[in-house]
Amino acid sequence: MNGILSMPGRSAESLVDVPHTLEPPARSTLPPSAQRSLKALRLSAGFWFLIALVGQWLFAWYIAMVYARPVLSGTPEAINNTAKITGYIVGDGLGNSLLISHVLAGGLISMLGLLQLWPWLRRRVPGLHRWNGRLFLALGMLGALSGLYLTWIRGSRLSDLGAIGISINGILILIAAVLAWVHARNRNLGQHRQWAIRAFLLVNGVWMFRLGLTAWLLLNQGPNGNTAKLDGPFDLAWSVGCYLVPIALAELYFRAESSRSPTRQWLSAGALGASSLLMALGVFGAWLMLWRPHL
Repeated sequence: MNGILSMPGRSAESLVDVPHTLEPPARSTLPPSAQRSLKALRLSAGFWFLIALVGQWLFAWYIAMVYARPVLSGTPEAINNTAKITGYIVGDGLGNSLLISHVLAGGLISMLGLLQLWPWLRRRVPGLHRWNGRLFLALGMLGALSGLYLTWIRGSRLSDLGAIGISINGILILIAAVLAWVHARNRNLGQHRQWAIRAFLLVNGVWMFRLGLTAWLLLNQGPNGNTAKLDGPFDLAWSVGCYLVPIALAELYFRAESSRSPTRQWLSAGALGASSLLMALGVFGAWLMLWRPHL
């Protein structure tokens, strides 16, 4: 993945692929105004990709240091130093196993997920793209199922209301992962790509919740509609917004990139650019408030 940042002659727009069944018209056949809007759309998507790459890998590093290292060193109880909800419990073999697998799956997903959005990898190493995609979907489904168990059976939640939105996220992950796999099997590559992107965004809903929460706290210089149990007005709204907003932006992008309307493409580019800036603020806030203090 580091090669993305150092490849000579590659612009940010080349980091994001075009759907196979919804290809926009070739830029050379478009008027100059439409060529500019299409380029702006691709550049905004590339900018989003780079911000997400930084945030995902920082999160993966945090998981490796705070969760994976204690488990591998034989001191799993150390993960309770950062836990806000139920952590490692002596004697709870099933719960501990699911907790550790849930967290480590999240770390692997953060390392592997964005590889699937890199068109160079799909074109040059299709076998790796396919197997990495299968692993990503499997880990995403494992994370969703283990998360539902931990939330509602083990009781690892701060409040019932606050957990509902994230639980809906888990159910949608299962649906999107299955549809992405089915379309890949049926060689419906355009639909596969779109469902794979939806699955990626849904799998990272909890990651996005952290980013949105810390960005909100920074913008407000403290809590505003937040509670310690994450059941305040903003907390509850963002518990569903953390995956619905990214999905809506993806839908906007899908339609804009296959459109001949420069206005639609400029609007989509602006929305992606603004969301990328907010995401960058969230990455900074999460690193400052949630991740760095425990490293």
